[in-house]
Amino acid sequence: MAGGSVERIEQVGVVGCGTMGAGIAELVARNGLEVAVVEVDDVAAEAGRARIEASLARQVQRERLTEEEQEQILARIAVSTDPSSLAPCDLVVEAVPEELPLKQAAFRVIDAHVREDAIIATNTSSLPVMDIGVVTERPNRVLGFHFFNPAPVMRLIELVRTVVTDESVVEVARAFAERIGKVPVVVGDRRGFIANQLLFPYLNQAVWMVEGGYATKEDVDTAMRLGAGLPMGPIALTDLVGVDTFVGIMDAIHSQFEDPRFAPRPILAQLAGAGYTGRKAGRGFYRYEEPGSSRTLPDEQRRAAPDEELVAAWRRIGVVGTGTMAAGIAEVCARSGFEVALRGRTEEKATTARQRVERSLTKQVDRGRLEAEERDAILARVRPVADLAELADCDLVIEAVAEDLAIKQQLFADLDAVLHPDAVLATTTSSLPVIGCAMATGRPERVLGLHFFNPAAVMRLVEVVTTVRTDDAVTALGRAFVARVGRTGVLCGDRAGFIVNTLLFPYLNDAVKMLDSHYATAEEIDTAMKLGCGYPMGPFELMDVVGLDVTLAILERLEEEYRQPSLEPAELLRHLVEAGFLGRKAGRGFYVYT
Repeated sequence: MAGGSVERIEQVGVVGCGTMGAGIAELVARNGLEVAVVEVDDVAAEAGRARIEASLARQVQRERLTEEEQEQILARIAVSTDPSSLAPCDLVVEAVPEELPLKQAAFRVIDAHVREDAIIATNTSSLPVMDIGVVTERPNRVLGFHFFNPAPVMRLIELVRTVVTDESVVEVARAFAERIGKVPVVVGDRRGFIANQLLFPYLNQAVWMVEGGYATKEDVDTAMRLGAGLPMGPIALTDLVGVDTFVGIMDAIHSQFEDPRFAPRPILAQLAGAGYTGRKAGRGFYRYEEPGSSRTLPDEQRRAAPDEELVAAWRRIGVVGTGTMAAGIAEVCARSGFEVALRGRTEEKATTARQRVERSLTKQVDRGRLEAEERDAILARVRPVADLAELADCDLVIEAVAEDLAIKQQLFADLDAVLHPDAVLATTTSSLPVIGCAMATGRPERVLGLHFFNPAAVMRLVEVVTTVRTDDAVTALGRAFVARVGRTGVLCGDRAGFIVNTLLFPYLNDAVKMLDSHYATAEEIDTAMKLGCGYPMGPFELMDVVGLDVTLAILERLEEEYRQPSLEPAELLRHLVEAGFLGRKAGRGFYVYT
């Protein structure tokens, strides 16, 4: 010690040995430190010890630990009901249930038994650290130490400083976090911190979609996994977190920000009240083989798989547009054996679009993913055309022109005049109303949305969007076509943003508002979401790829449709777009590119 303060943490205490406390104890012991674990009674202590032993046994079984290492780790962990065992500890982490009175009681016990220079930390995920630390005689030596579950695996730690936390305490905690193999992000004392404040409103919106019957839980989860690249869908993640835990965290966040979007959806309280708390109970939104299992049981009400035989007689697909999306859709259709009429406003533009397809296919040949003969056969099925009449015998025409409703409506009216009566018309719009396109025709019942994701030749998801006028038989044809071209279709109604954009872009907007409030840097927020939630990209990295102007346009459309104040685009986002900082394509967005 120097100056009466801990400079290096050598011994750690953990109060509470549930899932989180056991994980923290295991993690610390695996990194060579002694751990004193304290529980409320012998039953809880025994259960906690068994939990740690079972976790280590699984690692031995998977050959990630030897039996000797397992024994050494267990030898460093002492589990008891005696709080005096915390006396030698340099750091004590409280990991009791997420209820303020319980945490305050635990802090009083810790405060009474540890040295004056010891650091006391709470693993709270949503409660104000100051409200917990204020019951001690040393609030300046208190901070949040938010591990993510499972603690031995997840790399992120949010270090939460209060207005009175000594800077030396933060630095010692940061060094300790790095020593045990974690990446620390230091943030202020705000409910939800970074990860939960951004994650849980997104989960709540997903629950709203399912609760309101807009899309099935399976479709929402599939959409976010395939369309946004997330490791787990939001409804499955809610079950994993625990429905009761979810409600507690959302209540806490809502109490600070008072945003209706943060109020837990009614179905959550109903499920929690019924004991359907998720995986741990064996039932939540999904049903599981047994409590704690990740294996779901079939849902009797689940929609039947698409019937590809419905489109077995289809031969020719029209794709209208000459941009990246149109070329990608044309490639997807041609690779699936369809003849494709790729229509541009001029022969030259249509030919240029076909050349895009050729370049894409040639890249696949160069990478050894496609034979040259296959490329030539696919390309031979794509014919550039300029006259809409060339589409007259198409079974399906997919529009992929500019995201301007007036332009799309005129195109749909023109297509309606030349296509045969049984043809299906589809729009790839990502934000405009499909019904607006449908009502420009004399056959609105044969119009639907087929929202491919960019790059269409790679992305597996297609949102199949039905309007109030779409015939059920046409919906079935749309689903069958999507399956025929090797894509996964999800079904949803005609609302701005459909599934993916409605859930993704408000989350991005929340991240910009967090940055603009100076709560955390773009790098810290990106790190928190990648390491704490397993996202492939942080929100600012993603916006720079998508384009800040595209992000702004989609948010404006969502705000116009839903009329929620919280969907108003962040002022910082507007300012960056006005300054021409549009992301990677401009060389600068939230980050600077060379």
